[in-house]
This record gives sequence, C-alpha cells and structure tokens, in this order.
Amino acid sequence: MNWTWFHKMGSPKWFYDITDKWMFWLGLASAVLLAVAMVWGLAFAPADYQQGNSYRIIFVHVPSAFLAQACYIMMAVAGAIGLIWKMKLADMAAKVSAPIGASFTILALLTGAIWGKPTWGTWWVWDARLTSMLLLLFLYFGYMALQSAFDNEATASKASSILALVGLVNIPIIKYSVEWWNTLHQPATLTLTERPAMATEMLIPLLLSIAAFYCFFTLVFLMRLRTEVLIRENRTNWVKKIVQPDV
Repeated sequence: MNWTWFHKMGSPKWFYDITDKWMFWLGLASAVLLAVAMVWGLAFAPADYQQGNSYRIIFVHVPSAFLAQACYIMMAVAGAIGLIWKMKLADMAAKVSAPIGASFTILALLTGAIWGKPTWGTWWVWDARLTSMLLLLFLYFGYMALQSAFDNEATASKASSILALVGLVNIPIIKYSVEWWNTLHQPATLTLTERPAMATEMLIPLLLSIAAFYCFFTLVFLMRLRTEVLIRENRTNWVKKIVQPDV
C-alpha cells in the first residue's frame, strides 16, 4: 500500500497549499446546503403528528449532536497520531478541533433543552443521554484547559491527547444510553442499520442539514488549522513569504 499521502499530510506546507483550493467550495456548499435545508425544514416540511412544529429544531439539534461526537473522535484520533508518529500537524489538528467541538456540544445541549421543554415539560432532566453529553462538554473544556496549562507545546499536546483518548469511552455511552437505560430521550433518529421512520418530506431536509453542518465544520476546522500552521511555522521561509510577500 502506498502511504505517500499519509506522510504528505504530515507536512504543514503541503497541507496549507492543498487546502487553499478547498476553502471557496466548502463555503459555497455550506451556504447553499444550509439555506435549502433550513427553508425546506422550517417552512415546507409537514408538522409532526405528535410534537407538532416543535420537532423542527431537529434540523439544528441532530447535526449539532452528530458533530459534537464526531469532532471528539477526530480530536482523539489526531491526538493518537501525534503521540505515536510524532506528527506535529496531527497535534495542531487536535488542538483546533476542541473549541469547535465544544461549540457544537453547547449548541446540541441548548437546542435539546428548547426541544425538551414542550416535549417533556422541563428544560433539563438528569437523563443518561443528556448527562453523558454534558460530560462530553466537560471533556472538551478539560482538553482546552490542559492545552493552556503548559508553556511547552509538545507537553501540552501529549497531556491533552491522553485525556482525549481516555474520554473516548464516553462516546459509546452517549450513543447507546437510550438502549442501556430507561431514559426520556427518544431513540436515535438516524442509524446505519435501520430504515428511518421519518417521512421523506422530513428526512431529506434533515440529511441536507447534516451535510451542510459537516461542510461548515470542515471549513471552520481548515481555517483554524491553517492559522495554527502559520503561527507555529512562523520562522520558516515559506510562511514569511505568505505573511510578508514583498520582503
């Protein structure tokens, strides 16, 4: 197997150059998909026969919850790559992922509370799914706190990556909490093993919304990572040419 691409991804300069071509298209895809999904989901999708119009927050809540977990997994995997192969770009990727993942987790918790009020009659319950999502937010905060606790970048990356890997145990708890315990939270809306129970008129805008959120996440992630690359590689000639092209 040819692993050239893997070694290339370890080069900050190669990464910066190749991703420059993606930014416009990711921004365009995010804007178009999000506009279509929100208009379709909020204005044209039918009301739910049980929850009425309150279910429409699903078009923000579900993508946010998906990304909150996916971002943590990516952060932990990047941290593991940094620990094992000493790839500094992987450490940078893990670092910039944390604030994004924390933001999506907060959004998922807030939209879940807004959805829970008309559905359950309360903003918050110490439900297994909600509690494990709150723990995910604390794990993100803990990761960022460790990153800030050390002056040495290598030490900070090593300590925070270990925490991220330990915290991975919370991801399956979030996913299977509605099956393992008797909870108020409804089962997963989408799974890979079962056909969605949602009507097509609701499912399509939800899938478009998920795609839009993932495109937006990728755009923000690349923007933050490209900035982090410039900060850490500021002494190299190629960065100096970008920052001060006339010098």
